[in-house]
Amino acid sequence: MSEPCIIGWGHTAFGKLAGTSLEDMIVEVAQEALEDAGVAPLEVDEIVLGTFNAGLDAQDFPSSLVLQAHPDLRFKPATRVENACATGSAAVYQGLKTIRAGEARIVLVVGAEKMTHLPGAAVRDILTRASYRKGEYFSDAGGFAEAWADIQDEYVRRYGPQDDALARISAKNHYNATFNPLAHMRKDLGFEFCRQISERNPIVVGPIKRSDCSLVSDGAAAIVLAREDVARTKAKAVRFRATAHVSDFLPMARRDMPAFECTATAWSRAYDKAGVSVSDLDFAEVHDCFTIAELLQYEAMQLAPKGRGAIAIDEGWVLRDGKLPINVSGGLKAKGHPIGATGVSMHALAAMQLTGTAGDLQRPNVELGAISNLGGSACVTYVSILERLV
Repeated sequence: MSEPCIIGWGHTAFGKLAGTSLEDMIVEVAQEALEDAGVAPLEVDEIVLGTFNAGLDAQDFPSSLVLQAHPDLRFKPATRVENACATGSAAVYQGLKTIRAGEARIVLVVGAEKMTHLPGAAVRDILTRASYRKGEYFSDAGGFAEAWADIQDEYVRRYGPQDDALARISAKNHYNATFNPLAHMRKDLGFEFCRQISERNPIVVGPIKRSDCSLVSDGAAAIVLAREDVARTKAKAVRFRATAHVSDFLPMARRDMPAFECTATAWSRAYDKAGVSVSDLDFAEVHDCFTIAELLQYEAMQLAPKGRGAIAIDEGWVLRDGKLPINVSGGLKAKGHPIGATGVSMHALAAMQLTGTAGDLQRPNVELGAISNLGGSACVTYVSILERLV
């Protein structure tokens, strides 16, 4: 079966981008992606923009901002999508559906978020709008970290302390980010710093330290999707071997949180569609909004048994030079997490790996990669399995 492909990408650096607006970032990556793909703006059939917003930016109707990238994009259909922290992947999947439905040959997908101009308490309040506001309440100081603290506490109650493993995950991702020129924090913090509570690494809430939390970042990323016959005429192309989008109940009270069932189901469905298993993957970019989330991903993706996710980091399997490098980019933890951009960034970085264009991030001999992007308290998951076509 013919599958859509990624044929080009654009990516800002992630971080505190003072003086750069949401519109600036959208225009920059749209132009970069089209140029990288060798696609004229007139050839674009549809545009999809992913932004979470929810009050982060005053421009709450942003889809037509992409048209600012070139006059020839005028009158192209453009739509904004949102699905919490998985907004970027939601935008990618909307583009895939349009191509699969035969409604487009080429789709421009952009993900972007402007966050760092707001006070921390305001950002935390906005992000909790991705929770079940009717029945879940978080403090101004803790925000969404309180939800993940509860998940971590329950996991520890069942399976024992995870302090060393979580510190190793944080240290790994910070080390990986030192190779990534696009990363928000390019600093090797080391295991000891991440393991210890200190003035520079205080407790945020419950067991979660600052070094366990992803970064509030500005940034944008874009990819150009194309029908496979179009992709075969391009200089490079990465095909979607399989995709899976799974949603679960929004209230945490209705789910067994440490079981990570939504994410595990998405991984299982993607493997089944692709006809592969975790042992076939050469790398993966996974959602590590908190270090406990990455540990749970190891189990959900069948790399480690239930309750034994720590073995994947303790044995070095997921290190940069391990048997399955995880978050070579630095992940959300150190690359940064501009909400709407994250899922698009994951797909772009995976495409770079598979086409041998990832620079200092490049791992050798990669043929099959995957991304896993979560939303809310892991009540939505997108998993893509990708392979090089051209």
